[in-house]
Amino acid sequence: MSRARQIVYDRLAVTARSRADLEQALAKKHVPAEVARAILDKFEDAGLVDDAEFARSWVQSRQRSKGLSSRVLAMELRRKGVDEEIAREALDELDPAVELEAAHRLVQTKLRSMSALDDTTKIRRLTGLLARKGYSPQIAFDVVRQELGAEPAPLESL
Repeated sequence: MSRARQIVYDRLAVTARSRADLEQALAKKHVPAEVARAILDKFEDAGLVDDAEFARSWVQSRQRSKGLSSRVLAMELRRKGVDEEIAREALDELDPAVELEAAHRLVQTKLRSMSALDDTTKIRRLTGLLARKGYSPQIAFDVVRQELGAEPAPLESL
């Protein structure tokens, strides 16, 4: 019991975790399921394990740092073992305008290193970048088209 508690403390000391993630960690350490359940129930009662809070912070952090779309964030939360209802609530808190702004930031950042490329190559690479981040093709093309139109024109020689 104390070994299981220590495993959970160690995991939570690094970063917030979902209950399912902690259950997997305990199973890998061969902690019996009933002991794991009892320990995790105590941690939940104390407010140290909270899937809803974990999902909210995960979504905000990953969206801000990686520019991921809500579709990719939903897949990540599923992989982390977060309940569908809890995940949906966390994702509903995302502002679509912030998600679109993140797509623009990703494209703007990538464009800085693409000045020597032709427009067709830029479009292909930028829409591919946004697709990997989970944005729909329509959003990807719209954002890329807007950003390429906003790209500063090269200075002409004097």
